[in-house]
Amino acid sequence: MEIIILIFVFVLAIFLGVELINKVPSTLHTPLMSGSNAISGITLVGALVSAGSVNNEFASILGVLAVAFATINVVGGYMVTDRMLAMFKKKEGGNGK
Repeated sequence: MEIIILIFVFVLAIFLGVELINKVPSTLHTPLMSGSNAISGITLVGALVSAGSVNNEFASILGVLAVAFATINVVGGYMVTDRMLAMFKKKEGGNGK
C-alpha cells in the first residue's frame, strides 16, 4: 500500500510541475531557475546524507549518483544565472557605448 501512495505522490508532482511551468511566461523562466537553485541545494544535502548511509550498498550508490546529478544541476543553474546577470551589466567602452 505504501508504494501506491509514493507512486501517486510522484505522478501528482509531475502533473503539478508541468502545469506550473506551462503557466510561467518565457521572460521569467531564467529568474525562476536561479531561484530554484536553492531547492537543488537542499536536494544536494539530502543526496549527501543518502550517500553517507551505511545501511545499504544500493542506497549508497544511488546517493553518489544523486550527489553527482544535483551538483551538475546546481553548478549549471548558477552558470546560467551568472550569464543572465552579465547581460544587464554596462559594457565598458571608451566612447560611451
